[in-house]
Amino acid sequence: MYQPEVFALTDDGYRGPAPSWRPGAPALWLVDVDLTGEHARRIAPGTLDPAELGRADRLISAADRNCYTAAHVALRVLLGARQGVAPEAVRLTRERCPSCGGPHGRPATGGGIHFSLSHTRGIALLAFADVPVGVDVESVPEARIVSEIEGQLHPAESRELAELTAEQRPAAFARVWTRKEAYLKGEGTGLVGGLDREHVGTGPRPLPGPAGWAVTDVAVPAGYAAAVAVSTAGQPPAHDGDRRK
Repeated sequence: MYQPEVFALTDDGYRGPAPSWRPGAPALWLVDVDLTGEHARRIAPGTLDPAELGRADRLISAADRNCYTAAHVALRVLLGARQGVAPEAVRLTRERCPSCGGPHGRPATGGGIHFSLSHTRGIALLAFADVPVGVDVESVPEARIVSEIEGQLHPAESRELAELTAEQRPAAFARVWTRKEAYLKGEGTGLVGGLDREHVGTGPRPLPGPAGWAVTDVAVPAGYAAAVAVSTAGQPPAHDGDRRK
């Protein structure tokens, strides 16, 4: 399980480390919106680009706006620290979608840095690597939501959930959902890739694979689940020290 760094903004700005990683191993940052939200909102007008500011303004909930703003400010600050440029100078683009060729694939930037961002109300998670990477964080859902969606998973995963007690099922569902979505985001297809395609498992540890990918859970606060997926194509296995326990 990966232990992320904690991203913190102060009145003096960001004073933490720049993203740094071993080949094939991600660097991860957790953003607590309660801790960083006020500072992020203050610097957002001079840090985010017009598209990001517009997207934040269109979110109806103040909590969602704050989370989006904090996540994207953190992304630009960390990418800028890695690239040696100001956060507002970071150029963000989209790769081609591997499914349809449209301009909505993985987010990208220059300098050989692969990254992924996920946020849910209250926290955000960012991953950086030298290979394609995907990350996802979610709140543990209500039992009703599990019942509505579990049929979309791989048949083996649906059976695993059915064998659990009602109390165990939401946390197990959150584990499998974040593992699956992290992998699909790393691929660049997102949920359009289908939740039933790969069997990553609902248990305390993800199953090996999918082929060409390493999927690992990420330590996050109680009430959430998170996972990161890293491309292993042409890469040596990750070292034990790459997973900070």
